[in-house]
Amino acid sequence: MTPLTDVDPITLEVIRHSVISIADQIDANMTRTAFSAYIYEYKDYAVGLSGPDGELIAQSTGGMPVFVADSVGMAVRDGLAIYGKERLHYGDVIVCNHAAVQGQHLNNTVMYTPIFAGPQREQLIGFFAINAHWFDIGGSTVGSLSKRATDIFMEGLQLRTIKLWSKGERVEEIYRIIDGNTRFRAEMTGDIEAQLAGCLLGRDLTAKLADKYGVTTYLAAIAKILDQCEAATRAQIAEIPDGVYESEAFLDNDGTNDEPVPIKLRIIVAGDEMTIDYSGMPPQARGAINSGWAGGGRTTARVAFKYLIATNEPANEGTFRPLKLILPPGTLVSASETAPMSNYSTPFPTIIDTFIKAMATALPDRVTGAHFGSFSGMRFIGKHPNGAPFQCYDSGFGGWGASSDRDGSGPFRTMAHGDTRIIPVELQESMYPYLLEEFSLREDSAGAGRYRGGLGFRKRYRLLADCQLHTNYERVKCPPWGVNGGSAALPGRLTVRQPGQPDRQMLKAEGYKLAAGDIVIAETGGGGGNGPPAERSLDLIQRDLTRGYITPEAAKRDYGVSIDANGSVIVTGEPPGLGTRR
Repeated sequence: MTPLTDVDPITLEVIRHSVISIADQIDANMTRTAFSAYIYEYKDYAVGLSGPDGELIAQSTGGMPVFVADSVGMAVRDGLAIYGKERLHYGDVIVCNHAAVQGQHLNNTVMYTPIFAGPQREQLIGFFAINAHWFDIGGSTVGSLSKRATDIFMEGLQLRTIKLWSKGERVEEIYRIIDGNTRFRAEMTGDIEAQLAGCLLGRDLTAKLADKYGVTTYLAAIAKILDQCEAATRAQIAEIPDGVYESEAFLDNDGTNDEPVPIKLRIIVAGDEMTIDYSGMPPQARGAINSGWAGGGRTTARVAFKYLIATNEPANEGTFRPLKLILPPGTLVSASETAPMSNYSTPFPTIIDTFIKAMATALPDRVTGAHFGSFSGMRFIGKHPNGAPFQCYDSGFGGWGASSDRDGSGPFRTMAHGDTRIIPVELQESMYPYLLEEFSLREDSAGAGRYRGGLGFRKRYRLLADCQLHTNYERVKCPPWGVNGGSAALPGRLTVRQPGQPDRQMLKAEGYKLAAGDIVIAETGGGGGNGPPAERSLDLIQRDLTRGYITPEAAKRDYGVSIDANGSVIVTGEPPGLGTRR
């Protein structure tokens, strides 16, 4: 960055909000112009602006956190290492999905373009980038997501820092390579063009902003913004008592066996810095739940840190400067570049929850109960009557944990996802061969407490054609825990109901054959409670009963109350020590 110069406070605030506004505008454009529901409905992408050395400057407020936390910066820094600034030109557009750089599954492809400003476009001021989930990039499985992959080479096409456009001209060979490595050419082509248009417009808007105030003023303002965010974050950390805070949880398995996968964290607070120590994490897994150093350990650390500590600061490099890592190579979240990664993000929600739990003694009023912590992912894969392939990815939205002063929210996506959305039922039924016969909140799924957790949902699908089912449910054996005396929530489950056969639980499956008329019932977990259940207000219990969030049986079991003939809550004699209801 350039040396700091004085920037008047009005100009500083305009630039501060403008860079985020530009990212948000491009975010909206992606939603309007993309071809696949992954992008325009589910919003599996994020928009970011980096500085000339790859440092994160701004990101879209609704973008997926695990994308911009460092994947954008790593892609840019790899481009700088390969090309050097002298070989990056106006009109270049670079793509990168390589595991050695991104450390995530190959679908996540960063596209970025350099931003030049000044009268002759003579000064490199940064890069505008979009990380988007490419619908299918080859590999052994439709959608390129396979639990059976044993290395990254089985998962699809790898593109390490390759120019898609060079000095404003399409590189047709690269387009042909991509086109020849996807099963869904129309969706991929449309999404790539939307991504490209977003990068170019974001580049031009950012250059216009810098030219309006002058490049020197713009760069000085960015440097000052990062320094201010760093100072604000350090002040937040300084309020936490120095010490070492530890916690652990576990995943059900790695998808290839039934052995639990331990998640262990140490959080070290010293003055105005925080260190997350991943030394207790297990070695990289045989199953495809690995991630690389940048896309795994650093990403989860930044998302968890932003969620609990730097809650009021924008996500940029300044905000993360006080965060340090101890992350040895070869762990689950710092795996080698050839490790299978198609389900890389499966551990992320549990790691974030474990970070929050570790800080419970230091920040008792700020921590929440665990959230449902599972992608609860489900894909239907098959062919339309005309022979064209389809894949529908419908993911779970569940309950988040209760806080110290209110019930948990939800159903939402996991804390690793941000504002990804449920694909509307009407759209699903118009695109894929099934009917959604039920879509409801899952009663009794939330953990009880003074404040209860959020609820999960229930979906019931009736298949109208033969297809295959792929599922990825997690945290069934490690349910979402409560805090400060709150109770754990119900975990998720997925049931397959086929004529003449007993119901089957299908938590992790790949390629399970379904036929027309089969039923799939997806139920997601709730969030953990906060505070003793006996201290929950009778009015809140009554509200939950009236709205159908809990059943009379759960009210009696969890809160020690019964329901009279009129549906009203009555106290039936609380055991000693339960506390005082309000």
